[in-house]
Formats: sequence, structure tokens, C-alpha cells
Amino acid sequence: MTENQFIVRLATDIDTKYANQICSEMETSAKARGTGIAKRSPDYIIKKMHESKAIIALHADGRWAGFCYVETWEDGKYVANSGLIVSPEFRKHRLAKQIKFKIFELSRKKYPEAKIFGLTTGLAVMKINSELGYEPVTYSELTDDDQFWAGCKSCVNYEILMSKERKNCLCTAMLYDPLDKEQTSKNSNNNILASIDTESLNMIIENEQ
Repeated sequence: MTENQFIVRLATDIDTKYANQICSEMETSAKARGTGIAKRSPDYIIKKMHESKAIIALHADGRWAGFCYVETWEDGKYVANSGLIVSPEFRKHRLAKQIKFKIFELSRKKYPEAKIFGLTTGLAVMKINSELGYEPVTYSELTDDDQFWAGCKSCVNYEILMSKERKNCLCTAMLYDPLDKEQTSKNSNNNILASIDTESLNMIIENEQ
């Protein structure tokens, strides 16, 4: 089985038939890992599809293969790519990476100035996030929105989170800050220009000698 056998695209109304299967697999996967994707109802998944805030992956034969959706907090200041799930029969085919890249692209398009963050215990997800430009951060750099943290209630580690006053838990927090990336890019360009100017000056001096 190859990556080309999957279609990874924006979820639409025609995909609502997969909502129950997606929710069921999210719950099963969370229980198997002993950590939690925030539990969501089929209606919630369908809502994300209606709003064009989800990415779905399908096998070429039409079977559901994977899913992820966008959530926003503090009026779009923060964005989370949530609920990443891949059907067990299609794992180990780099499908999670394809979905993550697509949902990240969607988030950047819809909310270009938002900070994109995530909480995860999965090493593979951390690696993909790093490739996208995320960096590990403390929980204090994430949204303060109580609704976001309430989504953790279905996680088996919720009591640990609350006992630490939402300052730490078993998940690693990662953040993509477009402003930081923009500043880093500007600094890099300035360094290149400075280097070019220095080389030009040296050439002028050498020519005059």
C-alpha cells in the first residue's frame, strides 16, 4: 500500500456519513493509549465539516482512513489542530503526516495571524509538529480559554492537569507562532544582506590595493 492510494482533502457535507466511525475510533484509540483525545460527538464532527474546518483522508476505494479538525480560541488568536486520528488498518503509511500538513495549511489560510498549538503524548506527532515549525513551550503560552481546558475532562489524566493548576501534565505543549517565524526570517535576511555588504566592501578594498 502506498501514499498515492489515499485522498487527503477538505471535509465537506458529503463526508458526514463517516462521523460516527470517526468518533468511535477516537474513543477507542484514546483508551488504548491511556491518554485522551477530547471526546467529541458525531454532531460536533459534522459541524466542523459544515464549517470547512476539517481534513479527511479516504482510501481510493472510499473507505475512511483519517481525520483532523480545526478549533479556535480567544476570537481566533489561538488555533488548535485537534482530533488527529488514523484508522488502524491504514497506520504506518505516513498518512498522519499528510493529514497534519493539510490541516496546518488550512489553519494558516483561515487564520494567518493565529498561534497554532497542540498537546500531545505521541512522539510521531511531535516530530511532525517540529517539521512544521512548532516549538515546545510551557502551558502558560497556550490559550487561557476555559472551554479549551474543559475539553480535557474526558482524558484519564485530567485530575493530574487540574492538580497542577493547568501548568503541566503528561502531554507536551507545542506552539507555532507566525510572528516569531516572521521575525526570524527578517533577522536571517538581514544577516544575509550584512554578509553580502561585507563581501562587497572587501572586494572594493582588494580592487583598490
